[in-house]
Amino acid sequence: MEVPFWVWAAVLGFILVMLAVDLFAHRHAHVIGVREAAVWSGVWVAFGVGFGALVWWAWGAEFGQQYFAGYLIEKSLAVDNVFVWAIIFSYFAVPREYQHRVLFLGVLGALVFRGLFIAAGALLIQNFSWILYVFAAFLLYTGWRMIRQRNEHLDPEQSVVLRVFRRFVPMTDAFYGQKLVVRRDGVLLATPLLAVLVLVEVTDVVFAVDSIPAIFAVTEEVFLVFTANAFAILGLRAMYFLLADLIHRFVYLKVGLALVLIWVGIKMLLKIDLFYIPTSISLAVVATILTVSVVTSLRATRGRGRRALPAPPVPPFRTASEAEIDALDLLWGRRYPTVRRGAGEADQDAVELHDGGAPARRGAGDDIRPGAHDDHDRHHEGEPR
Repeated sequence: MEVPFWVWAAVLGFILVMLAVDLFAHRHAHVIGVREAAVWSGVWVAFGVGFGALVWWAWGAEFGQQYFAGYLIEKSLAVDNVFVWAIIFSYFAVPREYQHRVLFLGVLGALVFRGLFIAAGALLIQNFSWILYVFAAFLLYTGWRMIRQRNEHLDPEQSVVLRVFRRFVPMTDAFYGQKLVVRRDGVLLATPLLAVLVLVEVTDVVFAVDSIPAIFAVTEEVFLVFTANAFAILGLRAMYFLLADLIHRFVYLKVGLALVLIWVGIKMLLKIDLFYIPTSISLAVVATILTVSVVTSLRATRGRGRRALPAPPVPPFRTASEAEIDALDLLWGRRYPTVRRGAGEADQDAVELHDGGAPARRGAGDDIRPGAHDDHDRHHEGEPR
């Protein structure tokens, strides 16, 4: 599969433009409802499917089917990632209006990390053919482990990452809007939102360790692996806001995902020495497994509406007041609050507050920069300025 450089550049440019559009559309913190999430989910799915149609048209049915198989695998595995995010947000009691900022930055990090993993995986396969045995064995083991642990969930309180973060990174006890880092009393502090972002990034890296070998089982074309990953990841934020309150209904989805990993692991093993299973069959098997697991889950939980995850009785962090936010130091530099007079009060004094000093009375036209009064006095005493 020959992919010109300009195609790579066009795809990357499109991804960056859509990220900028998404960021602009959600530049103000607000609660994202089901309707908005559904619209954005539809947009991202349309882009993903549309790109697959372009691949099919430009490079043929085989590569088109490989892209769709990889896209379907990544999209389905991403649902499990979404559920983990919901657990993290619930544990930290992150206000819903701040969650999009965390997920946006998390997706940016995911694109970078997965790009690195894809490049490393392609390099290993190209230079060490035996690595396919390792990938296949890992997929089989991961699928078996997911079946055994299908009823277990992440416990953020027991997270090693969170313990290390709390130990080495000074952190506030409150959310300061969407800020990840603040400066208070001259000290740089992380907010709980940064701790949440770190956990989100780490969980995505863990999921990438499973999903990248899985997609290499259906295609070894780096372009298809990357684009299927990218278009699946770009819709994760909208998918989270659409499905976060429906976690309790997908009771058999984890079993379905485990069977998908086991299937692609078997496919990879067979491809090495025995025979190649056509991509159309692989795509049909993956789609059937996922469809059966989702339909069975929804039928088993019929009548259950949306239900938020249980939050801790006492939230671990509070939300800072407007007064606390206004009292923060500037992130880069010092804050010098100043009260200035209007233009019609030029003959009155202006009051200036300095760190560590009493209010000083100055004329309205005087320079009120820190240290300017010392320079002014030396000038009138004849000292060189």
